[in-house]
Amino acid sequence: PPPTTGPPAACTARYRVTGQWSGGFQGEVEVVAGSTAVNGWTVNWAFPNGQQISSSWSATVTASGSSVTARNVGYNGNLAAGTSTTFGFLASWNGTNAAPATLTCTAGA
Repeated sequence: PPPTTGPPAACTARYRVTGQWSGGFQGEVEVVAGSTAVNGWTVNWAFPNGQQISSSWSATVTASGSSVTARNVGYNGNLAAGTSTTFGFLASWNGTNAAPATLTCTAGA
């Protein structure tokens, strides 16, 4: 019979602004492994007010319009169950700097 596998590893992501100034801010996202280990992760979100990321660390971040995708880098992709890692970024804002409504974390490369 074919090999069986358990349910896919799950993760969650938490967004927060760690500093803000006129026209710019620093953000941080914490990635938390669920009840099983995670081997690689990807976090997706959409900025609601046109914010634009200019640089990031501890993740490879790409953006297309308001949609943002962040993927783990080599040293923080493997998380034991219940553990976490963080990545950060600098971004610009104009008018309102509202947080994304939803962050989606997907475990696996």
